[in-house]
Amino acid sequence: MPHHKRAELLEAATAFCDSFAQKNPPEEILSHFSSSNDILAYEHGLKALAPFLGREFRGREGVQEYFEIISSRLNYEDMRFADYIVDAAENRVAVRGTAKFTSTATGESWDEVFAYALKFDDERKVVGYEVWADSGAAYLASKGLLKELRS
Repeated sequence: MPHHKRAELLEAATAFCDSFAQKNPPEEILSHFSSSNDILAYEHGLKALAPFLGREFRGREGVQEYFEIISSRLNYEDMRFADYIVDAAENRVAVRGTAKFTSTATGESWDEVFAYALKFDDERKVVGYEVWADSGAAYLASKGLLKELRS
């Protein structure tokens, strides 16, 4: 596998993640996705805990809806990414992130470690975006119950 393909995938994944860390507007984040209508955003978790969990957001409108739901429910700060793993043969990149998240409903915050699995097309645009995060903390914070567990 040519080294340049790995480097290009790493560069594309880093640019995508940096757009989150820098709190760029949704249209900037969406610019990293393929213009194909066959794109996907999926955050793993129990559907009943939050409207952005456990359901597929497909196509440009679906992915945009995912980011709109997230931004209406959560704020974040100090987002950082590290430990990028590139699979050039499959056009995939996995990365670990950290941030402090805050529920917009209650103001409760928590520190979190999360993971992204990104799939790219041949133009190095995102076609698959999967997230594994602490859905339990997000749920408890949205109900104002996170503080009680810390006492």
